[in-house]
Amino acid sequence: MGIAARQATVEDAEELTRLRGVMIGTFGPILDFSWRQPCTEAFRTALADPDGPLQAFVTDAPDQPGMLAASSVGMIQRRLPGPANLTGTTGYILSVATDPRFRRQGHARAVVVATLDWLRARGVMRVDLHASEQGESLYRELGFHEPRGLALTAWLSQGR
Repeated sequence: MGIAARQATVEDAEELTRLRGVMIGTFGPILDFSWRQPCTEAFRTALADPDGPLQAFVTDAPDQPGMLAASSVGMIQRRLPGPANLTGTTGYILSVATDPRFRRQGHARAVVVATLDWLRARGVMRVDLHASEQGESLYRELGFHEPRGLALTAWLSQGR
């Protein structure tokens, strides 16, 4: 039958934050944990509206009530319309994480597919994400590829 993903609820906010920490930790040690409380509150606020533009999809840990095995967050964004996207609506997938005890069992695939289904049901045609090396093969299997053009990032200082 496979692993079933479900839409997250407000009650999942702390576990979603824990899994976000798992994901962040794959890029290096976490030295400052002050982000956790604001992150949990952001999840609670977003998930309080089950039809809102930011939703999470999760799988429950088998035989461990209240614990999540994996998560994926989807966000719907508005951009300007263009020839390839007449509505300007785009999706972004972030914070995909699987608890190390449940990796290589299909949990990540289940939550990402559920997130893509949610975005598709809301008319989103373009979905972006940033992949870790661990997740790259899954995302490519699901149809993701490098975008046209060079993707760049700038971190803006608060003083200028």
